[in-house]
Amino acid sequence: MIRPTVEHRSKVLVANSQGLHARPCHAVVSTALRYQSELRIGFDGRLVNGKSILELMTLNAACGSELELCAKGGDAEALLADICALFRDGFGERETG
Repeated sequence: MIRPTVEHRSKVLVANSQGLHARPCHAVVSTALRYQSELRIGFDGRLVNGKSILELMTLNAACGSELELCAKGGDAEALLADICALFRDGFGERETG
């Protein structure tokens, strides 16, 4: 019996002050590529491939932007958990005062 593939969704906030620039995009893509599931990331009416750094960078998501993550596949829940953790941590970019 073939099970239907379930799509998992989550929303994340871009918390690092410089937004979704090259380094955070690289972190998202590097993490996503460890999984078989597909990842789509939506922002401002656009939906891009979360495993493509070029597509991800075109979102131009600034600090405070809310993104929607959609993952589909056998390891989709684990993929979303890891990606959400990156966003929660601000990609390790801490402001020093």
